[in-house]
Amino acid sequence: MTPQGIFVIIPAFNEALSIDKVIAEIPTYVEEIIVVNNNSSDHTAEAAKKAGATVLDEPRQGYGFACLKGIEALKGKDAAIVVFLDADYSDYPAELTDVIAPLLEEDYDLVIGSRDLGQKEAGSMTPQQIFGNWLATRLIKLFFGVTYTDLGPFRAIKYQKLIDLQMEDQTYGWTVEMQLKAAKQKYKVTEVPVNYRVRIGQSKVSGTLKGTVLAGYKILSWIFKYALK
Repeated sequence: MTPQGIFVIIPAFNEALSIDKVIAEIPTYVEEIIVVNNNSSDHTAEAAKKAGATVLDEPRQGYGFACLKGIEALKGKDAAIVVFLDADYSDYPAELTDVIAPLLEEDYDLVIGSRDLGQKEAGSMTPQQIFGNWLATRLIKLFFGVTYTDLGPFRAIKYQKLIDLQMEDQTYGWTVEMQLKAAKQKYKVTEVPVNYRVRIGQSKVSGTLKGTVLAGYKILSWIFKYALK
């Protein structure tokens, strides 16, 4: 049976070279692909529109800002499941079917696409990304008793469960906020293996010292904020 009510949100900042490839490989049963153009200075918006996506503009810089903009656009639509993935072609969009399967078949609330459980192309993740994921997931297990292997961006969640989380992070802490809140609210969560390849272009987070430091700070801030509640 063809899944119904599947919406995809893709934050995109200067991803004109890759966004069309991402869109082209998303399964055709997806109801709508929403690309949030996050203050790009290249032709990301034009490329996404040409590839068939709905394009929204979010001039406030930040991954979380872009995700929140995409969620806002779902109001009034018949959304059942929301999928998030990156615009840089590091994910394999065709694996969306595997990512949403536990939601449809086993009534899970949230599914994380785990790069740690899948196959990573050499050089697709920097040492600081690998260490950061290792540290964050172990702190989450220590403080909350929930086992994650990754904070990967490729994930799917039931729409109403997403709204109930009242997401608020505006920048680098988006993924960990979602996983922490899901743990606190006792959501039924699982991980599925996803593959990961070297992205097109340079990462705006792990590709710079500033991005790496700020991302690490935000992730740890969210963990300790919830641990102390």
